[in-house]
Amino acid sequence: MSMIDTLDAFILDVNDVFWTYLLIPLVAVAGLWFTFRSKAVQLRLVPEMFRVFRDRPANGGVSPFGAFTISAAARIGTGNIAGVATAITLGGAGAVFWMWVMAIVGGASAFVESTLAQLYKSRGKEPGTFRGGPAYYMQRALGKRWLGVLFAVLITLTFGFVLTAVQSNTITVAAGGSFGDTGTTFKWVLGGALAVMLALAVFYGVKRIARVTQVLIPTMVGLYLLLGTVIVLLNISSVPGMLADIVAGAFGFREVAGGAVGTAILQGVRRGMFSNEAGMGSGPNAAAAAETSHPVKQGLVQTLGVYVDTIVVCTMTALIILSANPTLGERGGADVTQTAFSDALGGWAGHALTLVVFMVAFSSMIGNYYYGESNIEFITERRSVMNSYRAVVIGCVLLGALGKVSIVWNLADITMGAMVLVNLLAILPLSVIAFKLLDDYMAQRRQGLDPVFTRDRVPGLKNVECWEPAAEQEPAAAQAGREPARVRTAK
Repeated sequence: MSMIDTLDAFILDVNDVFWTYLLIPLVAVAGLWFTFRSKAVQLRLVPEMFRVFRDRPANGGVSPFGAFTISAAARIGTGNIAGVATAITLGGAGAVFWMWVMAIVGGASAFVESTLAQLYKSRGKEPGTFRGGPAYYMQRALGKRWLGVLFAVLITLTFGFVLTAVQSNTITVAAGGSFGDTGTTFKWVLGGALAVMLALAVFYGVKRIARVTQVLIPTMVGLYLLLGTVIVLLNISSVPGMLADIVAGAFGFREVAGGAVGTAILQGVRRGMFSNEAGMGSGPNAAAAAETSHPVKQGLVQTLGVYVDTIVVCTMTALIILSANPTLGERGGADVTQTAFSDALGGWAGHALTLVVFMVAFSSMIGNYYYGESNIEFITERRSVMNSYRAVVIGCVLLGALGKVSIVWNLADITMGAMVLVNLLAILPLSVIAFKLLDDYMAQRRQGLDPVFTRDRVPGLKNVECWEPAAEQEPAAAQAGREPARVRTAK
């Protein structure tokens, strides 16, 4: 066994222990507690989630929908195409069921973390822009800057570096399968091209990132779902059987890949979290960027993103893969989904999926970069540090294209798990604040109002930089060099 294989096996063993005995129980308990305490906000307010999409920023900042697409750029990525394939090949069809459970339970966690991120956000350098995320609420609400710095380092490592390499790796695997070339020269050329493209994209700022993702995300999701719908319709008679396999495999009624229920749960929760990021602490960084009238609005928008990612996109991928009867027990990635496309629609569909993978993964790189940038600025504003970060991110694109698939994915599991652990331990005690904001929001909705929040509406809030009462908005706006927001009091 080579040194690379030994390292890969060691990382995998650490992952299994870490997730099985610590993270999965913590994720489940936290999600169920948030669901109970919020009276299942992630289910009862689904219509409200769609309503708040209509909000427009008062000062030309990032809209709630724009912030949603930034997070979707990172959320709807290789987890939906390669991650689902990995979950099924290693955990059987039952893993898909646990991905669904993860989305529904995790939706409450996504609501809490994104609402907190909005409340404790900070004004950006450009008028109408904001920064925020777990690092900010760890410092301001918990009073623990060291914990915020730790999280900022973890998310920068996870998204800025490791998951950027995952996206690059997945593009390379898909392109290699499409063009029939997996040689070193091909990987160097493709990796170099991706690195140059990302370098050009990341120097335009958060507003430009939002505009790019607002075009890319609907386009790539639409194309992928269109092709996926055709494949599912061609296999419509097999869909009931596939759904039965998903439910049966989830509870070990049918033994697959030598795994039974334990492997299905492990792979479903792990890949589900990688896909929808609920409770991970990544989505709040995009949620904080939005300019909205009430923190709860962005919490609802981000919760909807979890459903779009898992219930819609991942389910579509699962049905496509299961229709092709994949080989179980051996890790597969984007190539498994690509094969399913080609088998169902012909060789051209495999090439079409390569295009979709490129769009998905490249937009994810942009979202990943933004997460790291936001957290680097939390730690320090030194330009040399930011430029160094950008250089390392671009380097990770190249290394990801050259790296071994399993090591890249297993390393992502470790760094992602560390993020989840730190974030959930922070939002468990802070969730009471999110629920007070939810009560305020619902009280205004019952009065027929379009909810508007100011920090004096919830007594005892400390270290909240934005959300000034009306009397303070003019001085704060002047200091930030912008026009004061117009408070909306009715629909």
